[in-house]
Amino acid sequence: MVPLRPTERIDDLLTYDLKIIQSDEVFSFSLDAVLLGRFCSVPPKGRMIDLCTGNGVVPLLLATRTRAEIWGVEIQDRLADMAVRNAMINGLEDRLHMIQGDLKTIHQTLGHGQFDALTVNPPYLPVPNGEQNVNEHYAAARHEIHCTLEDVIAASAKLVKAGGKVAMVHRATRLIDICYLMRKYRLEPKRIRYVHARAGEEAMMVLIEGMKDGKPEIRTLPPLIVYDENQEYCKELKEIYYGGRASLEFSAEEAE
Repeated sequence: MVPLRPTERIDDLLTYDLKIIQSDEVFSFSLDAVLLGRFCSVPPKGRMIDLCTGNGVVPLLLATRTRAEIWGVEIQDRLADMAVRNAMINGLEDRLHMIQGDLKTIHQTLGHGQFDALTVNPPYLPVPNGEQNVNEHYAAARHEIHCTLEDVIAASAKLVKAGGKVAMVHRATRLIDICYLMRKYRLEPKRIRYVHARAGEEAMMVLIEGMKDGKPEIRTLPPLIVYDENQEYCKELKEIYYGGRASLEFSAEEAE
């Protein structure tokens, strides 16, 4: 039996009968993590790593798509501990390696260029000015307290090998910053997909994948519209949540 702390609960992740430990005291996974887990290219085997892993939801989702060994890195002790136990309750502790650590220095432990692919769902917002009466776990998940966007991309470039893939989900308004920083650190943007809440609305999120030392060329994929005309999740999202192989998934060969 995997122990639960006070306030923790076990939720159904829906897809592939996965379970996940969550708590209202810390930031729970959301749609962006699910989309990232399906958008990114995955090697059939080898080594993957997820930065800002939180309670380990993205590695859990990746484990349904590849036989690769997957590392998750989370700076907050509380969340890293949850990630370890989430691997255990799903019987994946032999393949999912959850580490409490700082992404800015984790290459010193895990090595340079050791990973075939990397995913990251980083904090989206700059640190606000003034005192913040906010739960520390929520603040760290939302704001660039422990790492900036440049920190994330610089760390990613150190961890993946030449030809390795780096996939990120972020606010669409940060796209130019992301592309600039990716090129600065030799991660050539190769695939991009905008996510819109509803048809006719501007993009709220962007999914982007770069390749270490890749050649300049980017594919813009069809937009993902989250809600249909009945204000329900679109067919593609329902397939993702319930384990279908939706068009968000691409093989490593297709992403070349």
